[in-house]
Amino acid sequence: MASDSMAARVGHGLAKLLGIKLHYRNPQGLDDVSRGESVYSVSSADTYVEQEPSTGEWIRSIIPTGRGMLRWAYNLFPFVHWIGRYNLQWLSGDLVAGITVGCVVVPQSMAYARLAELAPEYGLYSSFMGVLIYWFFATSKDITIGPVAVMSTVTGNVVDRVKESNPEFEGHVVASSLAVICGVVIVAIGLARAGWIVDFISLAAISAFMTGSAINIAVGQVPALMGITGFSNRESTYKVVINILRHLGRSERDAALGLTALAFLYLIRFACNFSARRMPNRSKMFFFLSTLRTAFIILLYTLISFLVNRHHREKKQRLFAILGDVPRGFKHAAVPTVNIPIIKAYAGDIPVSIIVLLIEHIAIAKSFGRVNNYTIDASQELVAIGITNLLGPFLGAYPATGSFSRTAIKSKAGVRTPFAGVITALVVLLAIYALPAVFFYIPNSVLSAVIIHAVGDLITPPNTVYQFWRINPLEVIIFFLGVIVTIFSSIEDGIYTTISVSAAVLLFRVVKAQGRFMGKVKVRSAVGEQFGNEEKKYHDVPLETKDNEDSARTIFLPLEHNDGSNPLIEPQSPYPGIFIYRFSEGYNYPNANHYLDYMVQTIFRQTRRTNPHSYPKMGDRPWNDPGPKAGREEEYSDRPTLKAIILDFSSVNNVDITSVQNLIDVRNQLDRYAAPNRVDWHLACLNNRWTKRALTSAGFGFPTPSGDSSRWKPIFSVAEIGGKSSAAAAAEHRDHEEGTDKAPRRDEESGFGGKSAADVVGKDDGASSDTSDFKQTIASSKAYGPTTRVAAVHGLNRPLFHVDLTSALQSAVANIERKAGEEARGVGTKVM
Repeated sequence: MASDSMAARVGHGLAKLLGIKLHYRNPQGLDDVSRGESVYSVSSADTYVEQEPSTGEWIRSIIPTGRGMLRWAYNLFPFVHWIGRYNLQWLSGDLVAGITVGCVVVPQSMAYARLAELAPEYGLYSSFMGVLIYWFFATSKDITIGPVAVMSTVTGNVVDRVKESNPEFEGHVVASSLAVICGVVIVAIGLARAGWIVDFISLAAISAFMTGSAINIAVGQVPALMGITGFSNRESTYKVVINILRHLGRSERDAALGLTALAFLYLIRFACNFSARRMPNRSKMFFFLSTLRTAFIILLYTLISFLVNRHHREKKQRLFAILGDVPRGFKHAAVPTVNIPIIKAYAGDIPVSIIVLLIEHIAIAKSFGRVNNYTIDASQELVAIGITNLLGPFLGAYPATGSFSRTAIKSKAGVRTPFAGVITALVVLLAIYALPAVFFYIPNSVLSAVIIHAVGDLITPPNTVYQFWRINPLEVIIFFLGVIVTIFSSIEDGIYTTISVSAAVLLFRVVKAQGRFMGKVKVRSAVGEQFGNEEKKYHDVPLETKDNEDSARTIFLPLEHNDGSNPLIEPQSPYPGIFIYRFSEGYNYPNANHYLDYMVQTIFRQTRRTNPHSYPKMGDRPWNDPGPKAGREEEYSDRPTLKAIILDFSSVNNVDITSVQNLIDVRNQLDRYAAPNRVDWHLACLNNRWTKRALTSAGFGFPTPSGDSSRWKPIFSVAEIGGKSSAAAAAEHRDHEEGTDKAPRRDEESGFGGKSAADVVGKDDGASSDTSDFKQTIASSKAYGPTTRVAAVHGLNRPLFHVDLTSALQSAVANIERKAGEEARGVGTKVM
């Protein structure tokens, strides 16, 4: 205690030396728990004084504890949570899913490697490392990491640009280096548990990115599908379309294979889906047949290619373009080259590469998690992606992320755990060592057909776009803007455009958030028993009203009906001179001025000055309030004077210096407007302790001390402690029955009543008639029975912070009527 007092003295001395006012906006220097509260409230046995949060408390809340660090390390390897309970039933499901995905990923990965401007074996390496590493860190059982169309296209664009500026760098070296750098950044984000950063990218932006990218990729594969050469398929989509149409007459034999392969892929899928609907009992069989259609088409056309080209192995002799040599094993395994010159060559493409890796994986993982009833850890998923891309390049892999098509297949195949990735890795490993000779004859046009067929599912269907329009038309505009930019510019520009516009719209909504003035409406519960009857229209449904008082309650609706409430119901003004104002979307420095300007303008329009003679001469009036013309009386004399403002903070979580300072300025402005009276400020629905601390520091939460202020009448919301069946209540009742009740005397000095969450009026020192009224209230309250004990919901040291709008309005009205009564009786006022 001595050390605390010494520290306090030292602190006060330093504050005085530095000119810091410890009692800023507290000129009387009163203790926090006695700034106008009734004596009974402070001395009650069931009082509650809310303590302000401290900086030390905040620091302790963000510094991890030893136990927290152990939990963090334990959660880095989610497989240890379930591997000990692995069983044969799980293994059977994982085997089926793993083999199925493996049959799909082998041809897809080689096709996607061509998009990345790399040899096909690099796609196999990326597939192997993706599925092998991911299961150690996975929180999703469905995700399959590996080469994907969009990321492969982005990688190919990076490789092309680096080759143009730095021809000495090989393509696979650039791709591996890009994977390592992206992996390091993403691992850092994941370890910092900042996976929430992905939530800043809206669904409209993701859909536009996926749709535009799918169109870009599909169009870019048409030349290879048709065997057309002579122009670049890496240009903007619209230019590629023009070149295709211009050179369409130069199509080769490749078109016969590519077009028929594409047609067969869609035909098999349609036939399997149709058969599954007609024969639901065999739907599983048709699902696997549909899933394996890619492998079947690849094998079929590889056989055709073998029969046609087996005597034409030389490149110039081939009748159509084929894949060519694919080395057996991991021939390109090496430490990736990562140095300053290479990083400088593609530094501008690092952000878009990271964005593509993040949004595609997290969006897919969250979607399938909701479908299959589990929750992913976004930060842990970033760790998984990052480590996969960090370690994969050591075997020759390029950037990889979650695949939508393979994840959907894996989920439908009945996968049970992330261990299915190991099964898929074994299938890919088998292909790397056993099938390179077969890969030689795969037609390039068929691989293009596989790519076009795969990315077709990424295009957002029209029905989904229509649903977007129903939800928010503005975001549909963002969607089409992103698609158009992607088609007429590039995938990278489309991503940046949608993210930037979405962020701008979000900021605009925050800045232009519109506050609402609320009015009160008394409602009752009504029962409509025929709402489920389709023969009845809603306006024909009779409502059975419950007239008992228990169903009646007061609610607050916007006066302008901009919430869609029935315009026939007119909310009443809370009380002449009282305004209830609701912040609709947070209250921070971007929107503070907009909120308060609208509030002040509306108050000025609907009220008048308290003292119409505050400007004795015309020249004393400000230029923006010139008043009536000479010889005329002040208009608006029928309007009420401003008495109190109730702010609804239900949508506010945090405030800042700017927003609080603006609130102080408006308070001072309105005090001058209402002079010689003061405006009472009541704040309801505060749900953050730091917000309360900030507002308290600014002088809100208690009456402003003033030499001419009236006595103040506090009203608090209380609730039962434990309820009537609690042990404390039972013991109290037993003591009361025995006549040895030692509980504090329940009068105006030591107790206060009301039903659960009731409002209680505190004692006003110096008003004997009100004391007797308060005693009568206590005596008549059922809450003061022998089995009920109540306490304040919010701290008594902040009496103008209220639990809801109802209690805030009751407090405001009670004190206004108190002041009016005193003025009518000519009672002088004094500081409480």
